[in-house]
Amino acid sequence: MPGVGVADLGVRPVVGVATVPALLVCLAAPAFFVLMVPWLGWALLAAGLVIAVVIERGRIRASTPSLTRDLSLIAIGLLIVSSIPLKAELDNAAMLRFTLALGGAVVVPYVISRWVYRDRATGFPWRGGHRWKRWQWLWLVAVLVLGWLILPFYFITSGVYQNWPVVDSPELIARLFVGVGAVGIWDELFFICTCFALLRRHFADGAANVLQAIVFVSFLWELGYQAWGPVLTIPFALLQAVIFIRTRSLAYVVTVHLLFDAVVFAVLVHAHNPGMLEWLFLVSP
Repeated sequence: MPGVGVADLGVRPVVGVATVPALLVCLAAPAFFVLMVPWLGWALLAAGLVIAVVIERGRIRASTPSLTRDLSLIAIGLLIVSSIPLKAELDNAAMLRFTLALGGAVVVPYVISRWVYRDRATGFPWRGGHRWKRWQWLWLVAVLVLGWLILPFYFITSGVYQNWPVVDSPELIARLFVGVGAVGIWDELFFICTCFALLRRHFADGAANVLQAIVFVSFLWELGYQAWGPVLTIPFALLQAVIFIRTRSLAYVVTVHLLFDAVVFAVLVHAHNPGMLEWLFLVSP
């Protein structure tokens, strides 16, 4: 990890006084993306940051990561993402909005951390420093199999595939492919390499993971993973962080996510075009 390494932070608590402001900041995500109440999200962010400032007053040492600064980076990212509607759309204007807002939510906190706070608290460790192990290759196969078994049943029986636009032409199918893949990559850049990395500087891995999952799953809800979608997205969000801890490889978690999203893409095409991929899946629209 860039900046202050986890190994340099000593014992990180599962729960402590810092949990209150961190939880408030993370709960802004369901306020923005699930309840769709912007003022509540703003209030939660403000309350979390004010409490962090009060907690840290007179306590910060040069060698200790600043809770206020780290939570402010998450808050900035959430504010940027919440500035646009997250309903899946494939027209040029919508794709431009997504590019600017989601890209800004990653780039702006990174720039502030590196050149304003000068602590390099976020970063993107691409390779992890070692070759993929056997279990990693086996997990990639498992992701495809599990996605093939579960995702068609979820999308079609719940009807949530209708949260994505109809893709009934080669151009729209190509746009959907690009959009699904791009958002999948962004998920790992923001939720794992930004939110989780920042929270991990202050909390034990398990606690940091639960907090980032609140943000991750809330975003996916507005994006379209509704109905009983959290039954799938909560384990996925938690597991991606665990895999990142074990591998320290952004490349690997992105590969896992893209394989999963490849199945999502195929299921959406299948659901919107009965008969096109009938041979591939066990559930039909």
